[in-house]
Amino acid sequence: MDDTASLKILRAKIRERMNDIADSLAGGSAKDFGEYRNLCGVIHGLALAERDLLDLQNSMEQDDDE
Repeated sequence: MDDTASLKILRAKIRERMNDIADSLAGGSAKDFGEYRNLCGVIHGLALAERDLLDLQNSMEQDDDE
């Protein structure tokens, strides 16, 4: 398996985790505002990680093209 395939697998896991948390929040799973804020922070962190993975993947693909 090449590096970009590994990045795609990791990105899919991050996206799945983000979606699971967002679905849970939409269903009213947070017991209080503190838990809601914490879960929103987790989603935010995962979104940043996903963006960094996409940037890395794009950079690696451009390096392969050169």
